[in-house]
Amino acid sequence: MSDFKSSFQSQFKQFDQQFAQNAFLGNLETKTKIPRSYLISAFTFIYLLLTFLNIGGIGQILSNFAGFVLPTYFSIQAIKTTTKDDDMKLLSYWIIFGFLNVIEFWSGAIIYLIPFYWFLKVIFLVYIAIPSTGGAFMIWSKVIEPFYDQFLASRANKAANNLKQSVENASASIATGISRH
Repeated sequence: MSDFKSSFQSQFKQFDQQFAQNAFLGNLETKTKIPRSYLISAFTFIYLLLTFLNIGGIGQILSNFAGFVLPTYFSIQAIKTTTKDDDMKLLSYWIIFGFLNVIEFWSGAIIYLIPFYWFLKVIFLVYIAIPSTGGAFMIWSKVIEPFYDQFLASRANKAANNLKQSVENASASIATGISRH
């Protein structure tokens, strides 16, 4: 039990250090006399509880908000770096996020078949959004990429080539018509 408590205290100290420069949390800490780490933990708990309970359908909004805000922050940071590793992880994330949203839109039944769907989606999205977990890239390389390579790559390339040829033919036809006048 002592190890559990010291582990939590260590994590709270780390939160306090990480968010030491955050002015909003600093003002809130000063006004409430509650440490930043406790404020962050309370906010996270309330956020997850509201998502879990899904009162008035708020779970969907909170789920999509969590799935957009954190990865957007990491994506902006990745754009500012010169390495490609973080770009690949985040592109993998956005593919999965988009896929989940399309599935939800076309199959409303999934929301009713999986208990606490929005809560589970938030946990899943946060896991795959954090680049250090490697969750999104793992799903990309183990599930999506093999599926794409086996079933879609040749069809997509053929469709792209057909589209390219059609555009080239149309532009040549337009150019020929313009030069005659």
